[in-house]
Amino acid sequence: MIVAVGSDERHETALFACEELRRRGHELHLFGALAEGQSARWSEVGEAVGEAVASGLCASGVLFCWTGTGVSIAANKVRGIRAALCWDAPTAAGARRWNDANVLCASLRATSAAMLGEIFDAWFATAPSEEPEDRAAVGDLERIQSKR
Repeated sequence: MIVAVGSDERHETALFACEELRRRGHELHLFGALAEGQSARWSEVGEAVGEAVASGLCASGVLFCWTGTGVSIAANKVRGIRAALCWDAPTAAGARRWNDANVLCASLRATSAAMLGEIFDAWFATAPSEEPEDRAAVGDLERIQSKR
């Protein structure tokens, strides 16, 4: 799977994420402070990863900033992106299952390597729900976004 990975700083957590994703067999497209010559502003990193996923260039995205909040807000401004701030494996599994989240956001400050490994396990192992009510709720997001 091709995964877009972005961070607003070259932090050990983001660097570990890149190593771990490659170890799991994913191809990475890097953004922000993880890529040479790109803006590291959290808003621009979130947008860039969101665009990479929304365009189909990447199947999924992973984003980092100090709290994880800023990049999740920025990515969610891109049509078709459902970015979720995940602090543990159950949250990541729920975001994938019920929200069909396609961009995982995490905190550089609060996410340990061990926790990130568990989050990745849950994120990549959980498929979106096919339940009609869950699909309808995800469909509502497009309706909401088109009103703007």
